[in-house]
Amino acid sequence: MTGRRLLGSFVLGLAAVGAAGAGLNANWSDHLTGVQEVPVRDTRAQGQAIFHLSDDGNSIDYRLIASNIENVVQAHIHLGRAGMNGNIVVFLYGAVPPNGGRQNGVLATGTIRARNLINDLAGRPLSDLVDAMRSGGAYVNVHTNDGIAPTDTGPGDFPGGEIRAQIIEE
Repeated sequence: MTGRRLLGSFVLGLAAVGAAGAGLNANWSDHLTGVQEVPVRDTRAQGQAIFHLSDDGNSIDYRLIASNIENVVQAHIHLGRAGMNGNIVVFLYGAVPPNGGRQNGVLATGTIRARNLINDLAGRPLSDLVDAMRSGGAYVNVHTNDGIAPTDTGPGDFPGGEIRAQIIEE
């Protein structure tokens, strides 16, 4: 009887490790910089994007922090590998009017669910976004705009994105 209990406990332990290995309760924390943008941006701005997948896999809680950045207008998760730009698949912040001034601290917090997915992932399960995040096929970026033409004139005026981080699982 003891051998069966021990075997049962071992099997249950393997199942728990398997569930964790499958990524339930996954976390991502990524550092955003201008060097990771495409094209590279010369900026002192930086940020941190933190994601936590719920135990049931049906939602992702996030916190987006930014510092030394001005005129933030939007922030998103995009599909795309490092060095490549891709489509927006979920909004994290904005859109807000340009020329919003300096930002330091928490820019946005929230929860992502399948219903929040757009463009390439619209109508798809949240697991498709999670798969992209796990495989290095998604990134976060923060867009800025001073509202004065022309665009891309320097920090605080990069509508295509000022800081970026490839999402990598911890």
